[in-house]
Amino acid sequence: MACACGILKRGVWVVALLFLTSLAGVAWWSREPASATEVTVYKSPTCDCCNSWIQHLRASGFTVVARDLRDVGEVKARLGVRPELASCHTAVVDGYVIEGHVPADLIRRLLADRPPVKGLAVPDMPVGSPGMEQGDRKDPYTVFAFDDSGRTTVYDRR
Repeated sequence: MACACGILKRGVWVVALLFLTSLAGVAWWSREPASATEVTVYKSPTCDCCNSWIQHLRASGFTVVARDLRDVGEVKARLGVRPELASCHTAVVDGYVIEGHVPADLIRRLLADRPPVKGLAVPDMPVGSPGMEQGDRKDPYTVFAFDDSGRTTVYDRR
């Protein structure tokens, strides 16, 4: 018959270790998740500006999963992105659709405010928007919010 003393001693040490780590504020159950909000980006495998926008999101603390597709148009149609709002890539984050070169700070604002919209869009590919940098040149552009009915409103101007 095996002695249970060794198991009991190990159990005491485990409890003590958990107690001490919780006092130090590093208990595994109380830590924030290691990754930030995950963004799934649907894009062409050969689009450099899409990759630059992804780097912009990562530098802003987002976790990005890139999905290379031959036809991003199918995703846009499925997610309700109207042709007049289209750009080169489409993303999904926490239930919202993000179309084109939307700045990361506006995505954070969207996620914090949780307005009743389908998503945000920067139509086309304006020079100076995230991922479309060309030196000091920065063309003005509008970030639109859009809903399921196709209605758009101005969310921000840059």
